[in-house]
Amino acid sequence: MAKKVAILTGGGDCPGLNAVIRAATLKLTKAGYEMLGVRYGWRGLLENDYMPLDVMSTADILNRGGTILRTSRTNPIKQEGGVELLADNLRQNDIWATIAVGGDDTLGVANKLQGEFALNMVGVPKTIDNDLSGTDYTFGFNTAVQIATECIDRLNTTAESHDRAIVVEIMGRHTGWITAMAGIAGSADVIMLPEFDISVAEVCDILKRSRAAGKNFNIVAVSEGAKLVTKEGEEQMVTLSEEVDAFGNVKLGGVANLLAQEIERRTGYETRATVLGHIQRGGTPTAYDRVLATRYGVKAAQMVESEDFGQMAALQGDAIVAVPLELAVGERKLVPREFWDLAQTFFA
Repeated sequence: MAKKVAILTGGGDCPGLNAVIRAATLKLTKAGYEMLGVRYGWRGLLENDYMPLDVMSTADILNRGGTILRTSRTNPIKQEGGVELLADNLRQNDIWATIAVGGDDTLGVANKLQGEFALNMVGVPKTIDNDLSGTDYTFGFNTAVQIATECIDRLNTTAESHDRAIVVEIMGRHTGWITAMAGIAGSADVIMLPEFDISVAEVCDILKRSRAAGKNFNIVAVSEGAKLVTKEGEEQMVTLSEEVDAFGNVKLGGVANLLAQEIERRTGYETRATVLGHIQRGGTPTAYDRVLATRYGVKAAQMVESEDFGQMAALQGDAIVAVPLELAVGERKLVPREFWDLAQTFFA
């Protein structure tokens, strides 16, 4: 009887997920394994919600955004008896190994299941935030940066037409990777990241110097997790709600609106706010992300074949390697100072 391998996608959706599903399915199916897709991430394993995967069912999904398996932010560790139920379901359905595709939350669960319950887990790093340790880049990040950059390009033209300042809010939660890259690529006048504080007063001073030098419009790229810092050092992280998800994450959003109000009040420049939101996560993945996700999917399949469990596929340099899951979720990968220094080079 062929060994069963399950694959799931957890957490926020991300361009390139379907490429991973396709690659892992084709590789393992050709090797004689039976593939099962788990619907809605960890929730699907708790509820025995599966779908068969084969060459035909994954043949035309490479260029599609989102995930054909759907996703959720279910944390079985937080549910009473959740991990035990999950383990029982895996055994009862004769699932030999599981490929978990996700960010730090999803892979954190996989790491715990591998370490404490000896369940055969393999990880694939997925997040537009690019904040997972152990890998140089996660798939989905390149697409998000490209989308954000294109949006900033469009905002540049309308801001110039109206002599306005426009504050664009970009996803990233605790890290500013997308904001840093898209801000630099889109020639933003100011970039605000969670990793490095810059006060509202400093932002306004930069915009004033820019106008004094002859520029009639400005773009401020701000990460959703960036803090609004007053000159006196008071900090405020802007949230849409104090409620948290199953992994303890608050819902961020709104920093661009508050910052735009402050810029207009302090400078007198007409200022607008644009929140890119989920447009950065949806749609067709770039060619780079399709190839990277495909390489990750093949590597995950190879780790299953070699029984190299408790590992995650990772990009290091130009090579796809295996790194311990605990390394991937142990410490958040922050934007290094060299990128912050690079961005500041172009502040007025």
